[in-house]
Amino acid sequence: MPAETRRVARVVLLDPDDRILLLHGFEPEERARSWWFTPGGGLEGDETREEAALRELAEETGITDVSLGPLLWTRVCSFPFDGRRWDQDEWYFLARTAQTATDPKGLTELELRSVAGLRWWTSAELLATRETVYPTRLAGLLRTLLDEGPPSAPLVLAPEIV
Repeated sequence: MPAETRRVARVVLLDPDDRILLLHGFEPEERARSWWFTPGGGLEGDETREEAALRELAEETGITDVSLGPLLWTRVCSFPFDGRRWDQDEWYFLARTAQTATDPKGLTELELRSVAGLRWWTSAELLATRETVYPTRLAGLLRTLLDEGPPSAPLVLAPEIV
């Protein structure tokens, strides 16, 4: 992994009704260019991916009553955002919560300029949406997760280079 690759932990957070929580992001200088994505972000200091997943979840959603489950998926991605290219090695953890009220008080300055809100999605809503969602196969991955449970070993998703 190149030194400039950002190590990221993401959370596939499900509520008691199996809805998934996604954030609505946009390009800071081009608000019409928007997408939905799972909570998460880069590791800080010597924290583990699990620690980063829980910290990022609390900062971005205010949700702290969480049961962190297994690692579901990994992927490498690269995309332009806020005037630079981001190269990331992402790990997606399953988590469950009964806490559905959100309070994203811990957003960074960049997140304050690029996150329009968050929303709980049903699997059917995610499958039907025409909006951009990352990772791009999330609707199918979620349906498989709900139907079959977590994979016995983490799935390596196809790289996404935008």
